[in-house]
Amino acid sequence: MRLLSPSFDVVPSGFDESSLHEQEPKKHVVQSAGCKADDVAQSIDDGIIIGADTIVVVDDEILGKPVDYADAWRMLKLLSGRSHFVYTGLCVIQRQGGKTIRQLEDYVSTEVVFGLLTDDIIDAYVSTGEPMDKAGAYGIQELGSLLVERISGDYFNVVGLPIYRLSRMLLELGLPVFGEIVDRLRNHQVSPE
Repeated sequence: MRLLSPSFDVVPSGFDESSLHEQEPKKHVVQSAGCKADDVAQSIDDGIIIGADTIVVVDDEILGKPVDYADAWRMLKLLSGRSHFVYTGLCVIQRQGGKTIRQLEDYVSTEVVFGLLTDDIIDAYVSTGEPMDKAGAYGIQELGSLLVERISGDYFNVVGLPIYRLSRMLLELGLPVFGEIVDRLRNHQVSPE
């Protein structure tokens, strides 16, 4: 978020993600992001609320955060040597005078390919504790990067916040993202220097 705004508040949502009925991944993450953003928006009179939800999907199975060591191990074994998809849903709500005046929703999908993981590698990675609070039991921005052979798509989506798409949603609301450069982009006056 600091790439998009120097000043922001993190307000945890009270929305229970487990209350959602499982559906196709893109609809699931958009609905979850919307519910999270709406929950927070109810306590904000004026401002921009950004909700996001990220899931990992393999063989039509949604992999959330592991519940314990064995669950993390199972997920990593399932991802070993193959492709999976990371979906992040975004919801941006603009509030004014205690009312929602605009709401935008979208999602981003990225394909991730893991190298073949031996049991020793899985044991070593899970024992770091890093997988325990990550969808799919890995964090690409940390030690989990050693598991990833390649990606196709948005790296920041795999991290958990697709900032390119989010920046475009903020622009659509008329919000400055990075000052003068944004003004040039809006006016299509970008010239190579």
